[in-house]
Amino acid sequence: MVKLPLRPIADVAADLGLHPDDVIPYGRDKAKVDLAALDRPRRGKGKLVLVSAITPTPAGEGKTTTSIGLTMGLVRMGRRAVCALREPSLGPVFGVKGGGTGGGRAQLVPSNEINLHFTGDLHAITAANNLLAAIVDNELHFAGPDSALGLDPRRTTWRRAIDMNDRALRDVVVGLGGRNGGVMRETGFDITAASEVMAVLCLASSRQDLQHRLGRIVVGRTHAQKPVTADDLGAAPAMAALLQDALLPNLVQTMEGGPALVHGGPFANIAHGCSSILATRLAMHQADIVVTEGGFGFDLGAEKFLDIKCRAAGVWPDAAVLVATLRALKFHGGVDPKEAGKPNAEALEKGLANLERHLETARFFGLQSIVAINAFDNDEASEIELVRARAAALGAPVALCRGFAQGGEGARELAEQVASIVEGAPAPTARFAYALEDSYTTKIEQIARHVYGADGVDFEPGARADLAKLETGGHAGLPVCMAKTQLSVSDDPRKQGRPTGFRVTVRQVRLSAGAGFVVALLGDVMTMPGLPKIPAARNVRIEADGTIRGLMQND
Repeated sequence: MVKLPLRPIADVAADLGLHPDDVIPYGRDKAKVDLAALDRPRRGKGKLVLVSAITPTPAGEGKTTTSIGLTMGLVRMGRRAVCALREPSLGPVFGVKGGGTGGGRAQLVPSNEINLHFTGDLHAITAANNLLAAIVDNELHFAGPDSALGLDPRRTTWRRAIDMNDRALRDVVVGLGGRNGGVMRETGFDITAASEVMAVLCLASSRQDLQHRLGRIVVGRTHAQKPVTADDLGAAPAMAALLQDALLPNLVQTMEGGPALVHGGPFANIAHGCSSILATRLAMHQADIVVTEGGFGFDLGAEKFLDIKCRAAGVWPDAAVLVATLRALKFHGGVDPKEAGKPNAEALEKGLANLERHLETARFFGLQSIVAINAFDNDEASEIELVRARAAALGAPVALCRGFAQGGEGARELAEQVASIVEGAPAPTARFAYALEDSYTTKIEQIARHVYGADGVDFEPGARADLAKLETGGHAGLPVCMAKTQLSVSDDPRKQGRPTGFRVTVRQVRLSAGAGFVVALLGDVMTMPGLPKIPAARNVRIEADGTIRGLMQND
């Protein structure tokens, strides 16, 4: 594939209407955007499009590729459009997924740099997380019987982080080596994308809010069960200093030279799954149409985008795009991924139940949806028409997207559908899955019933007790971040399609007081992924001229 030369980042910034003083170059083709840009006169209408997808499958859906293709299609139509997406994590880049910058002719560039160290944001988040961990263990080391804080090693909950899939670090013992090694205790690592510091950065509205949220982080409890925070340890200012540059949104470009903001990278299965509030606000401030996404299927990233991010940012989408492929739908209909590219109307018919589940959820939130079929050349016209008919029954038009093969021109049909809906739409009205004043058990049950289609929720005794303590201990009224498998709308990855007659189980609860939500862990989900038997890292190589190959699936 012939790659077009990159435009100077200053020219890309000018297309977005950014003042030159607000653009901080990181080399020739990347930049940070100063938050002062938000204080300048608004230039855009700020119509917001949320891109989500059906439940992920091995056959693939191409949500990010579609998001980028849609943005390029809108730009080709003459719209001032920008995408606001998440930063890739090295965990999936070197694990199963590979690069996270789209694919084919619908990519963000420079893709290799974005997929690797980029502007250092994830490294800064890792460092801030681990600075707090070091301060916590230092407090335990020097604490005596008259310690003012009285942090209990057995109730210390703050974990370390690393931006890598490493199952060996899920549970560790620190403090070995006698008195010089500190206090021996059990702890563990989360992947950086699941760190509360990542969530704090993505939900912060300013430098002051960033430090305030960092200070609220609860690292454990005293012997008397009193919460101990990062502010109690005096850690928040230094953490905020480490995150000073990481807080600024990153500006790059699409393969066709249009602007793209890429900032923050929480996973959606074990974290809240959305790019930063600051990048979204900047995009809406500067552009007429903003394309953003929530990770994985609508039951995960989109629900959290609506119930967590939109609440914090005070925004709401003007429309939703639900991405599917015929192959993925057939997988949900029971076909092996290797056979999913072949015509099979019966399997497609069964698999469409998964699409219908997510369309019904979008309608529950009051969103107008467009189904984007990420199309392949060998897709059967009759099968596409079947999808059109079933989606139309739920009030959702269908558009083909061939952004992977044809770039922005291949996404024109989708871009026209999206523009026609959002440009004529009245101001949207937010409709959340639950009220903040609801109990935590009610919030979780509302999500399980209305988003997953579950019959109910079972709470393990420890989880129910922890929720009760949160409500009586000064941490009531927060949103809930559901951590569960991305492979099913249920909490069981084996239940594909549209399972019915099931209940979900909450086994553990974690407070993210800095981020401002409570995490409910369902089923066997873990906050530190592992590598597959043959990691994607085995395909990465560097050539004699310094070119890196193997990060992208088509590379």
